[in-house]
Amino acid sequence: MQDLPAAIRPYERCEQLGITALTDYELLAILLRSGTKGCNVEELACKLLNEKAPYGSLLSLFQWCEEELRTIKGMGKVKVIQILALLEICKRLARQRYEPTEKFTCPRQVSEYFMEEVRHSREELFIVVLLDAKSKMLTYEKISQGSLTASIVHPREVYKVAIQKSAYSIIAVHNHPSGDPSPSKEDLYITKRLKETGEVIGIPLLDHIIIGDRCYISLKEESYL
Repeated sequence: MQDLPAAIRPYERCEQLGITALTDYELLAILLRSGTKGCNVEELACKLLNEKAPYGSLLSLFQWCEEELRTIKGMGKVKVIQILALLEICKRLARQRYEPTEKFTCPRQVSEYFMEEVRHSREELFIVVLLDAKSKMLTYEKISQGSLTASIVHPREVYKVAIQKSAYSIIAVHNHPSGDPSPSKEDLYITKRLKETGEVIGIPLLDHIIIGDRCYISLKEESYL
């Protein structure tokens, strides 16, 4: 932080005013610790927050991939790892906050558990949640990672995992990078195939939840299941 005037150094402002008084840029500058020649740490923080949508928001950090971070002047190996670690901590905190201590009882609970994990992804991620006989989560597995518009999922891949983990039932979860969770024809087709396969195998599909940007749709609640 020595490359910033003392009057505006985030550390000093934090000591004087408290952590809640700091801007998003200052909080990020504290994490980054230092800049480089020709680019001080606050300018580096501004660059990270202002070049991706939503501009000027900490959420824009989720739009940077590791390869892009490494191309930014001033972002060495350590700083890139620091940013990646921060984002992973945020995702894990969100999951652990909604960790099901008893069981999944409603689609909202499932959506909250996975919201921060998937809503920032640029690609569609398809996840299968494996439940025991009391609807407690045994574990979850990422089955596929698709393009911006489609994720290819085969019932064989889903139920192979369910059988291996001795699941009693499953819930499918995937995201729409567009932010709109409205189901596509492909979503409905995949849901139909998973439901039919589950009925034959004896491991029912309880729901298929599509996650958008801070919103979700339960295909069971929408009467598609």
